[in-house]
Amino acid sequence: MAKRVLIVDDDPAQRRILEEAVKRFGFETKAANCGQQALDLLDKADQSGVSLIILDLVMPDVDGMEVLERLKSKPGIPPVIVQTAHGSIDAAIQAMRAGATDFVIKPASPERLEVSINSALKIEALAGEIKRIKKKVEGTLTFSDLIVRGNAMERVIDLGRRAAGSTIPVLIEGESGVGKELIARAIQGESDRAGKPFVTVNCGAIPENLIESILFGHEKGSFTGATDKRIGKFQEADGGTLFLDEVGELPLDAQVKLLRALQEGEIDPVGSKKSVKVNFRLISATNRDMIQLVKDGKFREDIYYRLNVFPVWVPPLKDRLEDVPELARHFITRFAAEEGKRVNGLTDDATKLLMSYSWPGNVRQLENAVFRAVVLTDSADLGVSEFPQIAAHVDGFEARVPAAPAALSTEPSFDGPALLGAEKAVPQTIEVRSDEKTSALGIPAISPNGDIRSLEDIEADMIRLALGRYRGHMTEVAKRLKIGRSTLYRKMQEYGLEPRVN
Repeated sequence: MAKRVLIVDDDPAQRRILEEAVKRFGFETKAANCGQQALDLLDKADQSGVSLIILDLVMPDVDGMEVLERLKSKPGIPPVIVQTAHGSIDAAIQAMRAGATDFVIKPASPERLEVSINSALKIEALAGEIKRIKKKVEGTLTFSDLIVRGNAMERVIDLGRRAAGSTIPVLIEGESGVGKELIARAIQGESDRAGKPFVTVNCGAIPENLIESILFGHEKGSFTGATDKRIGKFQEADGGTLFLDEVGELPLDAQVKLLRALQEGEIDPVGSKKSVKVNFRLISATNRDMIQLVKDGKFREDIYYRLNVFPVWVPPLKDRLEDVPELARHFITRFAAEEGKRVNGLTDDATKLLMSYSWPGNVRQLENAVFRAVVLTDSADLGVSEFPQIAAHVDGFEARVPAAPAALSTEPSFDGPALLGAEKAVPQTIEVRSDEKTSALGIPAISPNGDIRSLEDIEADMIRLALGRYRGHMTEVAKRLKIGRSTLYRKMQEYGLEPRVN
């Protein structure tokens, strides 16, 4: 779903011009003819799905500055780009101080407006990502912070919010990679335990002989190697939330002690002579069929019913494909910042590709696919070619890589003996032929004054040829030249070359 831009201007002609321009940029639009109407729209619970505001400063009654002042105290307000006339630059500066992200001078060119919109949205996305990371660390992440656009997750969010109002044990079920831990963090973030410890334990990743020690702690000298006293995960989560991921992998011995912790609120550290009281909220998660595990005798029935008091099923990504574009843009923003790349988003074809794939690895697979694409791309937008593994599994899409040239012709044809100084015995070019119908591509081996060219000059020409031949696909260029990407970039910098953009 395209992002929506709210255009606030009392001039109907200017409003229509802006609407048409913004639509051409690929966004939806909503219009307001005055400041008060804009405030009324933004006062709605969903803020009308507005991602950005273009605000005229000079309007009757409620002007742009008043709109900014009244929006300043509201949470979750989208970025604002203000419009100003040539003579009101001072007003634009005041607007920036009041919270505007950018300003454009009327009449703004489409190019300037598009750059401003994209920059504001990118800054907002980065700010949102930083805010999410901070809230995740602080234990205050909420369901409003999750990337959800479709209706498939509405029941999950509704159940999660209901669970947050209680200390009831929650079992989150779903395939691997759907984001069960984020749901658990959001439940804590909307509960009265927000900001308290959130302790995660992957039950399938702990060696069976250490699981009791890690979960419940141990006393010094309680077993070989126990050189110090150690508190367990239950005590670490005291006052907060304990999240048992892949709880179906928990050994039977540990399940018995878990049952006592749930029933009595007490744990018995290994080697301890007395029990320890703990106050924790338990959230479990699994991608296994727990009923089948109970039938097979691999999971205790009594502990299953203690965990499964409030089940929450998280649907796989294939059942909520409408979330894919927004999730992909979220990952692009994050990874582009981490990798120092200038990547703005997805092409239309790439968006269609990602929404046509079944995503067996769910959100985790999408995250990794976007990470790889951001690392390898040399374009401003990720296209189909940046997702070759995905395109190979979707009909109608193909990640095209330019065809390689034929092998280098290293043995010139001589008409006579190879005598020193004989022109026919010395190749004038290094030839690269693509096929019989096309002419040879040549790199001069001899300078205009008859001297042999240096290897550096020839190498620079080879890189130029490869860049043109493979249309700037840096990974393919490095592969064909049999050098690393970092080496390729270094050599390009040395020779004053710039990567070509597709």
